[in-house]
Amino acid sequence: MWVDGSGGHAIIGIVSAITLVLAAEVVVRKLVRIAKYYELSEAVIGLTVLSFGTSLPEIASHVVASSQIVLGVGDPMILSATVLGGNIGSDVVQQTLVLGLVVLTVGGFRFSRKFLLRGYAPMIGTTLLTLLLAWDRVLSRVDGAVLLLVFVSYTYFLYTTRNEVLQRQGTRLPSDDPRRDVLVSLVGLVVVVASAHFLFRSVGFVVAQTGLEGSLIGVVVLGVGAASPEMTTAIVGLREGAEGISLGTLIGSNITNPLLGIGLGSLLSTYHVPEPLVYWDLPMETVTAGLLLTYLLTKDDIGDALSAIARRLGLGETWERSLTAEERHLGRVGAVLLIALYFVYLFVRISYFPHDF
Repeated sequence: MWVDGSGGHAIIGIVSAITLVLAAEVVVRKLVRIAKYYELSEAVIGLTVLSFGTSLPEIASHVVASSQIVLGVGDPMILSATVLGGNIGSDVVQQTLVLGLVVLTVGGFRFSRKFLLRGYAPMIGTTLLTLLLAWDRVLSRVDGAVLLLVFVSYTYFLYTTRNEVLQRQGTRLPSDDPRRDVLVSLVGLVVVVASAHFLFRSVGFVVAQTGLEGSLIGVVVLGVGAASPEMTTAIVGLREGAEGISLGTLIGSNITNPLLGIGLGSLLSTYHVPEPLVYWDLPMETVTAGLLLTYLLTKDDIGDALSAIARRLGLGETWERSLTAEERHLGRVGAVLLIALYFVYLFVRISYFPHDF
């Protein structure tokens, strides 16, 4: 039974969002143990199983929102804006704020060139494809089918090359009862979907009462909340020495969110795309990922150039420091810059793109 007043709906929305994230985290942990039981590699777990599991909030949100649009429950413009804002906002949060906080909390990431080309480059391609399809401000059922087809193709590619991306497996133990863990995962999925349903009913009421735009709520509130499973999983993975899980989860989730989440949702109902997502959110997501990829791929050349100059000038200490730049390593300075970039993104979003349609 619904509580009267915006305050009551806000409380229900907050409780639903927290429940959604916590339930998704339980499902993620069970999926990891099941995957370990069947001896899947760490990188494959991160890019497929875990990226799917940590994207459950976004995927469930799309299924529920699209179902409500088809059934005529709620305003389709608000539902489209909110769910798309939450999805894309989650991706931006992960690429900037979450990645930065994970590095500051646990330590830096080391990227192999092969991993960057097979994980990071497809992530950027996914964002560009979504932007291209959304440029006419509509994501049709055909667009959804295209996104889903690309997701299936990418997953197949990962499966067929799984032996080439093996990394150390961390310390988490495999499942001792796969059937039980599958059952718990299914129950968790039901809780995730139910939580998403109540969450969107609350968001619709709050938007109607306060005048806030759906995509802004999605980007600022739902995006941060939906990104928390990825952050938790990445931190746990690094602490357990499973860097492949952390990297695979953060990158794989940014591929799964638009391809599977937006693809499935638009296939079910068709979405109206808010203007800010086309002119700011998706371009910013693409530019952020592109800058980081370029930096990491060219860091070898930068290190070589700096070390050669320092050696000729007789600067021994500077030469040694510049040699460390040859590693594709994201450290604390880069993490601070990523976090700062997120707040710049948020400031511009709120100040210059306040309206959806």
